[in-house]
Amino acid sequence: MDLPISEPAAGLADYADTVTTAMDGLSVPVVVGHSMAGLVIPLVAERRPVSKLIFLAAFLPEPGVSLGEQREREPIDAVVAPKTAEWTDLGDNVWMVGPNTATELFYPDARPGDAAWAVSQLRPQAYRFMSEPSPLSAWPDVLSRYIVCHDDVAINPHWCRAAARDRLGTEAVEIAGAHSPFVTRPAELAELIHSVL
Repeated sequence: MDLPISEPAAGLADYADTVTTAMDGLSVPVVVGHSMAGLVIPLVAERRPVSKLIFLAAFLPEPGVSLGEQREREPIDAVVAPKTAEWTDLGDNVWMVGPNTATELFYPDARPGDAAWAVSQLRPQAYRFMSEPSPLSAWPDVLSRYIVCHDDVAINPHWCRAAARDRLGTEAVEIAGAHSPFVTRPAELAELIHSVL
């Protein structure tokens, strides 16, 4: 589903409201959150019943703490900096990533045509979610699992494994490849999610 990520005034609570509204009519769904959406799906579980949360190469929030603060204290960022830096400031703390940097960070293992298609789907991102304290009051009491991408260069896989143990009380399961396996190995990812369920 599309989150209001380009709206400067929209925060994590607004993202969670969007997800919750989109789930009207569902009974007790499984919710999968990729990357930044890891900050959102626990908020969804605070708002309505869900059966499981699955975090895919995702940030894990600390209640009341911003992601920016977490990044200062924890080794969340990838250990190798990207070679390119295509970031366009659109104003109001909204940024757009360029095609080379997006490919390098998110789709380095994708076939060129798949990477080009995926890059074309990206939208400007408001970075309020980086600085606002997480509105999560406490971790929801719902079964949670974590899938780490073994060759991720957008988020540190070592941090993912440690955070899954520390915050979710579970060992992360692994999938080969970089940050976006839904683009590069969708069948394998689907099978892995099914096995996690």
